Amino acid sequence: MSFLNALFIVIIIIALYYGISWFYYWLRARQLGGALDEKEFETTMRKAQLIDLREKKYFDAGHILGARNLPYTQLKMLISELRPDLPVYLYEQGSTLAVRAALKLRKQGFREIKWLKHGFNEWNGKTKKTTKL
Repeated sequence: MSFLNALFIVIIIIALYYGISWFYYWLRARQLGGALDEKEFETTMRKAQLIDLREKKYFDAGHILGARNLPYTQLKMLISELRPDLPVYLYEQGSTLAVRAALKLRKQGFREIKWLKHGFNEWNGKTKKTTKL
């Protein structure tokens, strides 16, 4: 087997992994049914715990007004800071991490979990900056 054939097989395996992973989280997101468009997210977020899943440096560079920073990488350790009796609204750059966080929260007993459909990248509402990136 030549080097190019082996490289081609590795690339195919990686592409399949990412394709299957994307499909799995897309399916789970549909099952959870928590994706909200920007308008609905903005009008209902005042009744919920608004959580920014991005790392602190991105949160400080700009975040939705009223959001708390609980990075996804630390969610397991900081989950006790959230109240399970209140709705949880999540957002990040896109939506994949938000779906993954929603699945973790669901396992911990949280029932009302929503996320911003297209993430902070598409947000046009009020924001706040703590520091420059």
